[in-house]
Amino acid sequence: MIKHIVMWNILGATPDEKAGNLQRLKAAFEGMRTHIPGLLRLEIGVDESRVDYACDVVLYSEFESRQALNDYAEHPEHLRVRRELEGVRIARHQVDFEAP
Repeated sequence: MIKHIVMWNILGATPDEKAGNLQRLKAAFEGMRTHIPGLLRLEIGVDESRVDYACDVVLYSEFESRQALNDYAEHPEHLRVRRELEGVRIARHQVDFEAP
């Protein structure tokens, strides 16, 4: 199993705009759950700590194999979500690792 973790900071000139963009991102990724072969688990978490070094949102997902993760990267549904959220995410950090 491969775990795929991505963290973003989200654009927003006001707290309301940022909150709206966070909800948009969350809904977009949650909508992919049943469309991606090999995706075992997907969670989206919005930061509640509000510390200055925290990211705004995290995607935690598990894939049955490295190939399933590679296929996800090019899956039409994932590409659609990426296009839909273009310009909303202003910083991105990623970690992929194999779980025992």
